[in-house]
Amino acid sequence: MGEDIRLKSGAGEIGAYLATPAGTPKGGIVVIQEIFGVNHHIRAVTDKFAAEGYLALAPCFFDHIKPGIELGYTPDAIAEGRGYVMTPGFTEKAVQDVEAAIAELKKRGAKKVGVTGFCWGGTITWLAATRLKPDAAIAYYGGGIYGARDEKPSVPTIMHFGDKDMHIPMTHVNELRQLHPGVTIYDYPADHGFHCDERGSYDAAASQQAYARTLDFMAKHVG
Repeated sequence: MGEDIRLKSGAGEIGAYLATPAGTPKGGIVVIQEIFGVNHHIRAVTDKFAAEGYLALAPCFFDHIKPGIELGYTPDAIAEGRGYVMTPGFTEKAVQDVEAAIAELKKRGAKKVGVTGFCWGGTITWLAATRLKPDAAIAYYGGGIYGARDEKPSVPTIMHFGDKDMHIPMTHVNELRQLHPGVTIYDYPADHGFHCDERGSYDAAASQQAYARTLDFMAKHVG
């Protein structure tokens, strides 16, 4: 179902993982990685969106550093991934890559394109909603969203958070609700990373409910 392609953005050329649905796509979706790269889990998420009928593309942001970075979930991997995404200017490059990914999906026939991302990718999703023009944005537990809370999304946006997430206090989530009443924000009795079934924090019930809401939102605004 999936293939590796090349993606040219304003930040430079990188790889990307493209998953193509059977038949005519409902629309497109950019899948934005966590701090672990476009690894086995992100490829699986991308494939799953394709199985739902969307042309799905996951840009390999870490290619700006070196090709082939795909991390696991050990403490050492977490430290390594954090180091990459904290590189000065890296967030701005990622936003440029998302812009290129949206254009690539439209070039391949997607009339509308949504953006979704997880963890650090949730933050990039928020920045895509405030700085770019996707047709929808779905952010999962983006720890940096609060730091960019004064930016305002210009597209339909929803967010998913876990209320047991020690990285993102509910005081911050509730402040985001107050600042952005037009954004639907869901919280779940779950920890950070609850959508990733390869992490110890995976929560099946929260993951399934959030994904169902994501698909409903995509159907309304993209498909």
